[in-house]
Amino acid sequence: MERQSGTRLIESDVVVVGGGYAGLAAALRLHDNAVDFTLVEASDRVGGRVLTEIRPGGGPVDHGGQWVGPTQTRLLELAARFGCRTFPTWEKGSHIEVWHDGTRVPYTGTAPADGPGTAEYVRVTELLDEFARTVDTVRPWRTARFEEWDARTAQSFFRSETDDADALRRLALAVQGLWCAEPDEISLFHVLFYIAAAGGFEQLMETRGCAQDSRFATGAAGPARAVAALLGDRVRLGERALAIAYDADGVRVRTPTSLLRARRAIVALPPHAVRAVDFAPPLPAARDGWLSHSPMGRVAKVHAVYDTPFWREEGLSGVATLYGDGPIGVVFDNSPEDGSYGVLVGFVYGGRLDGFAALDEADRRAAVLDGLVSVAGPRAGRPRDYTEKIWTRDPFARGGYEAYATPGGWSGHGECGWREPTGPLHWAGTETASEWNGYIDGAVSSGYRAADEVLAGLDGADGSGGADEVDGRGRAGEANGSGGAAR
Repeated sequence: MERQSGTRLIESDVVVVGGGYAGLAAALRLHDNAVDFTLVEASDRVGGRVLTEIRPGGGPVDHGGQWVGPTQTRLLELAARFGCRTFPTWEKGSHIEVWHDGTRVPYTGTAPADGPGTAEYVRVTELLDEFARTVDTVRPWRTARFEEWDARTAQSFFRSETDDADALRRLALAVQGLWCAEPDEISLFHVLFYIAAAGGFEQLMETRGCAQDSRFATGAAGPARAVAALLGDRVRLGERALAIAYDADGVRVRTPTSLLRARRAIVALPPHAVRAVDFAPPLPAARDGWLSHSPMGRVAKVHAVYDTPFWREEGLSGVATLYGDGPIGVVFDNSPEDGSYGVLVGFVYGGRLDGFAALDEADRRAAVLDGLVSVAGPRAGRPRDYTEKIWTRDPFARGGYEAYATPGGWSGHGECGWREPTGPLHWAGTETASEWNGYIDGAVSSGYRAADEVLAGLDGADGSGGADEVDGRGRAGEANGSGGAAR
């Protein structure tokens, strides 16, 4: 790769491509080990699929990943290092289920004990947990029923287990909420792997003590911004990696304004963004095959802001699940810690997003507010502020919140294509994590793992053993407590 006229030449030991949590964690690990690096990020901000916006006259609103749970220790350690405080997610009061026939059911706990389809839903999800306990999350291809499960969709499994229409609705919403996809799109093995990586189905679904336990006082991008501030001018925003050439002598990364030369590179991009880069030589078939079986989820996140969290006065938690034909599938109370104003956040997942995104802005807002009224009453239809983020329209993520594996992806390409280094190229991103895959914590641990591979390679050791690294704890992390790392 030749340097083009007018471009700047930047030389360092390592180039990190991508300024989301994975790339930032990798860069932080290199920084802590006094390794010279440059990080390039296509956007004008850091955080990637974590996006905190400060609304006019209000506080932070998280359009992307936002929660952290007590077992997501790497993200919590990272936040603690930079003084980014968390507070418990609000869940006091009655939750609401809204069914396709308009029935509105209040309940407390995880689900209505006698709700439609509940018993069958619980039985099938317990079976998922049972299967997930057999999954090897570090070397998934060693799982006993690996090929059998990867040949099936989640939908084919659900339908083989139950014909209860309401249980199937519950299972479908669970899949939509976790992977922003439909049950007939996703590999059953990927579902089981993901459950195993989180420590169980309940960890994924519930609030207190689980994935949705807490939020960040300054927004979920707070730790990312703090890391970037520490790294300083080695983080280069607005520098999109257009091409990456690699060989035994190292790597060359070309952006619109620069040519970066380094001994190694850490590529911390979503799968679709990796495929948009021109690699020379082309990526190995296994890596390309894995990427082709890793579509991004489809999701929009919408916030309605009110003068007060009025639903709390009426004994409601603001937590709801909606099984009807409207766009919203799940609602949470996203108000600030002090409750000085109210925020309801709604999620539009998978197939629901297809029709929602086709509407004009006014019709989208009206459809969302109709859903919120069914949860919290007429006052929910009169917010003082409204904002939305349709992640499929994001020019860099092109979907959210993570990629998922389609049938045949793991069994056909996983062993050599999932995260195995490609010569001097190392792969990071939440999709490459063995713990909390798909979450911010998984992104952080993946960055640490990739950086540890690079550190081993720079030391002259074989840096290709990352597939056996569980969580990327090592080196600087053991020395100074920074190596540990929701959406």
